Amino acid sequence: MNHNQLPSAPGPIGVFDSGYGGLTILSEIRRALPDYDYIYLGDNARAPYGSRSFDIVYRFTLEAVTELFRRGCHLVILACNTASAKALRSIQQLDLPILDPDRRVLGVIRPTVEAVGDITRNGHVGIFATPGTVASESYDIEIAKLYPDFKVTAQACPMWVPLVENREADRPGADYFVRQETDTLLSRDPLIDTVILGCTHYPLLYSKIREAMPDDITIVRQGDIVARSLEDYLSRHPEINARLTRGASTQYLTTENPEKFSALATLFLQHPVTATRITL
Repeated sequence: MNHNQLPSAPGPIGVFDSGYGGLTILSEIRRALPDYDYIYLGDNARAPYGSRSFDIVYRFTLEAVTELFRRGCHLVILACNTASAKALRSIQQLDLPILDPDRRVLGVIRPTVEAVGDITRNGHVGIFATPGTVASESYDIEIAKLYPDFKVTAQACPMWVPLVENREADRPGADYFVRQETDTLLSRDPLIDTVILGCTHYPLLYSKIREAMPDDITIVRQGDIVARSLEDYLSRHPEINARLTRGASTQYLTTENPEKFSALATLFLQHPVTATRITL
């Protein structure tokens, strides 16, 4: 598809995630920018992305971004660390020039990394993330670019997303899996003073993670960072801002069963959600 076939009228902000986690980002973006219209797309039928290869994540993410463009979005946020890690750069460099050089796709890793510089006191930063994000080393690479002397320790947490999606996040069973990863991370670098929750599902485990870690460690959740960063981006790019509609509406799309999506989305957002099923 080339950009001649894409709608040129102003449209909503697209928010994409492989599943539900991006709802934690959407919720903070909406709090910061309540006037705008949003389309949330969860590729739940093919989630999780965390353990998939680079090529597959890139292909799936590009399909989703193209779909959101088709639905009128001029700006798409990849509210998914795995997609940000494995697909964002390729889409920005290879696909946008062909699809439409005036549209924008932004991720969640860069704004998170930028914020960490002001938070850590000693430059020892831990990351909790999916195996895919850890393997991509995206956080390590971005942090090294901005803060070359920081020490980064990334810990893969393969069990955390399933715990959240199976509604176990606040049950006693989750404590074991949370403690296992927090203990491992801190044994690898006992000087860590700041930890990034590098997966958008992890805020739902926040209270357990907080309990398992020393009080003087700052735990960074991405939602408000990404929201502030987007606010700043729109103020610096009036030409993009002018292409966004403001009707304070949100539409939810999923590639899975919409009833199932709505039930879990309600858990993430704390208010009822109705979703529509689409195919990519």
